[in-house]
Amino acid sequence: MNRSERHQKRKWKKIVSSISILLLIGLGIYAFSVYQSMNSALSAMHDPIGRENINNKLSKKEPFSVLLLGVDEREGDSGRSDTMIVMTVHPENKSVKMVSIPRDTRTEIVGRGKEDKINHAYAFGGPEMSIATVENFLNIPIDYYMKLNMEGFKDIVDAVGGVTVQNDLDFTYNGTHFPKGEIKLDGESALKYSRMRYDDSRGDFGRQQRQRQIIQAVMKEGASLSSLANYDDIFKVIGKNVKTNMTFSEMMDIQKNYKDATKTVEQIAVKGKGTKIDGVYYLLVSDEERQRVAGFMKG
Repeated sequence: MNRSERHQKRKWKKIVSSISILLLIGLGIYAFSVYQSMNSALSAMHDPIGRENINNKLSKKEPFSVLLLGVDEREGDSGRSDTMIVMTVHPENKSVKMVSIPRDTRTEIVGRGKEDKINHAYAFGGPEMSIATVENFLNIPIDYYMKLNMEGFKDIVDAVGGVTVQNDLDFTYNGTHFPKGEIKLDGESALKYSRMRYDDSRGDFGRQQRQRQIIQAVMKEGASLSSLANYDDIFKVIGKNVKTNMTFSEMMDIQKNYKDATKTVEQIAVKGKGTKIDGVYYLLVSDEERQRVAGFMKG
């Protein structure tokens, strides 16, 4: 190799080195921006309710439960939790148990001294009363809650560029037709898809199944490379529409200590008998059924 060729090689090494450094700096700035947006979103999401630090289950890697609330909140209305799902994570047998509680379930509303539809607990006392009521209904401890504002759900779907789901029921709801098979949904159609229940023979269970489909699809799209460029909008929308009493460090503990638990997910629904009391429809759940569900959740 002559002097000119060596000089040319050194020149290209410097160029490649400079480009590499610029890329690393760019990635570092990008990662910091993502962290800042995520940190801001997590701060907006965090909503303690006075039940925190009741135990240290996460540090002991013990089972823990989360109450998932899908709430319709409109201006001037506290809303009701039309979707109530209890999720218990069992690290010892690497499983997640989930139970959907129909919104019309009649039970004691803890703190009100009366029986009513279980979804009214949120309207009367927010997440704290919802947790206390579900704990009493199933006789299991609830450690955390996570609330999703269904009115803002469409914004989350749009922020990730829409979602694709496998629809098993041909139906039309509020002027939108949803054929069987794989369908692509934007935010508005996803909200309609997740709300329909009267034309589904499965009732609330069918609706909750569609809601879980949308949530899983959102998580999938949000984690994809195509969504990375839109991370700022995604985090802002999540921070605005999702609330939880989990802290950032607790989320990190869960990711670190419980990630293997998602390998097996088992789901059941609460069963009961529909009836009308004073002209109002309720689902009556027997003590035996409540014990069956509680036993399932305790694993």
